Amino acid sequence: MHKSSPPTHALSCRGLSLGYGQRLVLQDVSIGIERGTWTAVVGPNGAGKSTLLRALAGLMVPRAGVVQLDDKPLTSWAPRARGQRLAWLAQAVPASELRAYTVVALGRLAHGHWLSQETARDRAIIERVMRATGSLEWADRRLSTLSGGERQRVHLARMLAVEASVLVLDEPTTHLDPPHQEDIVRLLRSQAHGCGVTVVSAIHDLSLALAADQLIVLGASGLIGQGTVAQVLERDWLSVAFGEPVAVIEADGQYLWRPRLGEPGA
Repeated sequence: MHKSSPPTHALSCRGLSLGYGQRLVLQDVSIGIERGTWTAVVGPNGAGKSTLLRALAGLMVPRAGVVQLDDKPLTSWAPRARGQRLAWLAQAVPASELRAYTVVALGRLAHGHWLSQETARDRAIIERVMRATGSLEWADRRLSTLSGGERQRVHLARMLAVEASVLVLDEPTTHLDPPHQEDIVRLLRSQAHGCGVTVVSAIHDLSLALAADQLIVLGASGLIGQGTVAQVLERDWLSVAFGEPVAVIEADGQYLWRPRLGEPGA
């Protein structure tokens, strides 16, 4: 009996062109995201990081090209199946009068009917992801009473509650202080390496992004390249993307961005 081969990539796009109105943001982008890895999208402001992620999540219609989930066009997936397979976290998370627990519970809707009762398994998943994101203590608080960073962690828990195999996140560390930014990076890495989840995220802080398995580098001219952190640094793609030298050092097995502040009196 013939067995179908596993999908080449968890998420990919070919010949993707994206824009708003008359403005073309990205043109002819082709990338492939490997399963069970964390890929960070980096580049200067206005390079199209959020636009690319929105397209990969199926939230905008490309002008050309195709986005594929498990080697199958994203548009051919039934909404329910796609909702179970791919979860999205936006950069800006609005305040509301919903309780934090209720917001996280919304992540379970892809696995049931909106009128269906919450199961014991649902409750266990919700509690687990809220504990993992450090948001369980706010379970009974309304989102309107939480800070921006606290709301971000609640919505991250909502995304994790989906238990999707592909996570697409736009600046998940927004509004978070450095210790909690590190917590989120560790969580993303554990999702990829420990749970086999495919994670794609835009990360503004280069030192955090350099902890990813792969980088997608965007510049003013569009896609510069995709590769491991070592490959990106060897080819100096970050300097190309930002239009000026980007200094990166390696310390204790980690890559760190070193700001170039110049010499005193220069």
